[in-house]
Amino acid sequence: MSFDSDSSNGEYKLFRQICRDRLLHEMLRSTKVGDSKTTWKVLIMDKITVKVMSYSCKMADITEEGVSLVEDLYKRRQPLPSMDAIYFIQPLKENVVMFLSDMSGRSPLYKKAYVFFSSPIPKDLVSYIKSDTSVLPRIGALREMNLEFFAIDSQGFITDNERALEELYGEDVEISRKYDACLNTMATRIATVFASLRELPFVHYRAAKSSIEASTLTTLCDLVPTKLAAGVWNCLAKYKSTIPHFPQTETCELLIVDRSIDQIAPVIHEWTYDAMCHDILNMEGNKYVYESSNKSGASERKEVLLEDHDPIWLELRHAHIADASERLHEKMTNFVSKNKAAQMHQGSRDGSDLSTRDLQKMVQALPQYSEQIDKLSLHVEIAGKVNKVIRELGLREIGQLEQDLVFGDAGTKEVINFLRTKQDAIPENKLRLLMIYAALYPEKFEGDKGTKLMQLARLSPDDMNAVNNMRYLAGSDVKKASGGGFSLKFDIQKKHAARKERTDAEETWQLSRFYPMIEELIEKLSKGELPKSEYHCMNDPSPTFHGGSTQSASVRATQVQPAHSMRSKRTATWARPRNSDDGYSSDSILKHASSDLKKMGQRIFVFIVGGATRSELRVAHKLTTKLKREVILGSSSIDDPPQFITKLKLLTAQELNIDDLQI
Repeated sequence: MSFDSDSSNGEYKLFRQICRDRLLHEMLRSTKVGDSKTTWKVLIMDKITVKVMSYSCKMADITEEGVSLVEDLYKRRQPLPSMDAIYFIQPLKENVVMFLSDMSGRSPLYKKAYVFFSSPIPKDLVSYIKSDTSVLPRIGALREMNLEFFAIDSQGFITDNERALEELYGEDVEISRKYDACLNTMATRIATVFASLRELPFVHYRAAKSSIEASTLTTLCDLVPTKLAAGVWNCLAKYKSTIPHFPQTETCELLIVDRSIDQIAPVIHEWTYDAMCHDILNMEGNKYVYESSNKSGASERKEVLLEDHDPIWLELRHAHIADASERLHEKMTNFVSKNKAAQMHQGSRDGSDLSTRDLQKMVQALPQYSEQIDKLSLHVEIAGKVNKVIRELGLREIGQLEQDLVFGDAGTKEVINFLRTKQDAIPENKLRLLMIYAALYPEKFEGDKGTKLMQLARLSPDDMNAVNNMRYLAGSDVKKASGGGFSLKFDIQKKHAARKERTDAEETWQLSRFYPMIEELIEKLSKGELPKSEYHCMNDPSPTFHGGSTQSASVRATQVQPAHSMRSKRTATWARPRNSDDGYSSDSILKHASSDLKKMGQRIFVFIVGGATRSELRVAHKLTTKLKREVILGSSSIDDPPQFITKLKLLTAQELNIDDLQI
């Protein structure tokens, strides 16, 4: 278990909180020494570290630590010789050259420089810095922060390898130099997560097929989890001897897998509020753009970030869209019932039941209309738009068929019938249906069968490339067939893709049966029951580790506490803060959760190479409550279905730019 070093009372801090504290306190605050305590400073970052900072901290946080100006390392900057500068940069030669250029000579840009590197700096670069004698006296600090990942969620991070699928699984990967470079960057950044949290993990990874089946030829694609695990372990081994107070024995679990374990999760419709917003509202990252009327009645374009600082978003994001809509209506109703002006307004109506829209307009007309109510009204608007798109595109019928396929309640007949009778369905949804079908029934795409399905669905050859390219993620026994067709041998998919009904499921919302494969894997890992034939461990010498009979496995198993299923109609208490029914007094979810944090067992980290999904991020939150162990999901990127499909197409279209392809 990790306790933050600043915490005097042993308070357990969640993943992103530790990242934030390290950046603000360990880095920025540490520069307040001697006569610089009241002096404003300049913060200089590169294109990666600025994102590291922005995902964990707000500008107000940075300002509070004495930073008055944030600058880009590579932009022309005004000399401020009376001010100190803080450099938070990657340890790259070009970055060091820029830093030395700023601080050398008779007229340096800044008075003093405090330099923090986001990952370990090579010895030759340290020597290069020391060789400039004019700069050395002007350096106030030269340290490795070892924090080079984006904390995209309170329990999630990415390494920003957006092209990982293409660089590790593309058709020319055997002759590409990008393969090793991508893995090295990923390994370094994953390792900085453990450096930041002062954790040393058992490094589990999905083994290459050749180590399981002697007859299978090994490809570079098969070896991705193995090579990444080795890279992470090498970094951690160095940390043990270079980072003060770094643990010398294992404190947590890390499981490294790739996208081949579950090719359905990235394309199936996920029915939570969060996933639906990102899937069908054309959001840019977490930014939602909408039209709103100002006080004079004129329409204006507004932007809002759907993030953790919004208590309503935090409460509802993992709820089923129908549940979220119901609860938003309840919040509006409760607000109106507690407000006399609203009741008077309601009394002027004919007494009929009010819709959520009516309630929204009523609340907006009140003189007490505040920022909190503005937030509530915004979510009513968003949920309404999502539900409208669901109706217009007939997503419920598609979603039902998708889930019936996955659970074995539908097959070829139903897919063919849907494609014949629903010709007006948009191409993207027909493509996603065929991708799920291909993962479950690969033999239906051999030879010219795939072409016939493509014609029936009226999909373009470009669209079908996404289906065909699923074979690149499927493993070593997948080869191009002659004559333009292809053979899609999803051995691992055939074994894992068809889900079994969860025996722990209680009352569920329609279309919420689906769960990502990592849910089962994390639960097995927590119990020490990962199959040792498929999952190896870098640093456990015991062959019985996976059976749960070693001391470390049994200790972990005793920490697993029984908990109710999170598939109930209402989300668990951690996601519904007390006193939040009025829609504007929602407390911080983290404060509400903190009462249980002291009981937390060892952390579990899962890293998915090739992009994670919002359903998998939801699983991390769900299992944290169920297992009473903080589950942290990492990946090369987080992808919504349109992005994942575009990346799949790029596996055989490497002359194209990732921006050239649109779904």
